[in-house]
Amino acid sequence: MTLRTSRSARTGQYLALLAYLVFLAFPFLWLISTAFKPPRELGSLHPTWIPENPTLDNFRQAFDEQPLLEAALNSLTAALSAALIAVVIATPMAYVMARHRNRFSAAATGWVVVSQAFPFVLVIIPLFLILKNLHLINSLAGLIMVYVVWSLPFALWMLVGYVRAVPHELEEAAAVDGASRLRTLVSVTAPLLAPGIVATALFAFITAWNEFFFALVLLKTPEKQTLPVVLTHFLGAEGVADLGPLAAAAFLATLPSLVVFALIQKRITGGMTAGAVKA
Repeated sequence: MTLRTSRSARTGQYLALLAYLVFLAFPFLWLISTAFKPPRELGSLHPTWIPENPTLDNFRQAFDEQPLLEAALNSLTAALSAALIAVVIATPMAYVMARHRNRFSAAATGWVVVSQAFPFVLVIIPLFLILKNLHLINSLAGLIMVYVVWSLPFALWMLVGYVRAVPHELEEAAAVDGASRLRTLVSVTAPLLAPGIVATALFAFITAWNEFFFALVLLKTPEKQTLPVVLTHFLGAEGVADLGPLAAAAFLATLPSLVVFALIQKRITGGMTAGAVKA
């Protein structure tokens, strides 16, 4: 009876997981289908999953109407820069907070979690004034600074957990063998933190790549706008969307995140074991 109940529960879990995956995949699959449909099929009263006459005209029209490549380069520059800077800053801070626990580190961790609850609109006015005084409005440097500050708390929180998962005994054993603190961090701790650093960088990259509100407010010149902002240009004056080119551009905008995740997923899942072997 117990074995039968266990199998039923496991089957239910798999079905629930499958339903969740279908729920997540549906918008993306429909986006791909829309991107390859000609205008006649887009206006059909009986839409189909698979385009009857697939076309690349939507992609050509999207590139003709908007500077997608320039916007994608701006997004890539902002996202990569923010991810790298956030990881470089958060890694040593996380190590100190994890290895030297006290009231200050506990309060800092609590503040990191609470800060993520602040809505964007609550900070945009003082943030705008600060950047204006620094002459960083309408610049990618100012936007990168905002992305770093906004992603840093969660990046720090993630890395603190990874540092605490690294056995302290490994560092003590290295110290007994005569390794300096710097040598221990580089040769023992850093390889074990590699999957955490990669996962944190991925989070910061995707957050910055998909961010819209800050980019909309801070960037005014069209040639400096990021991809999410440029996608709104496919909406007409009356809010009517140019659906085909919009779907094509949105599909292209999702590819970098998918490619980055596909390239480093093995590093995330297998990095801890690899780091342990290196140590």
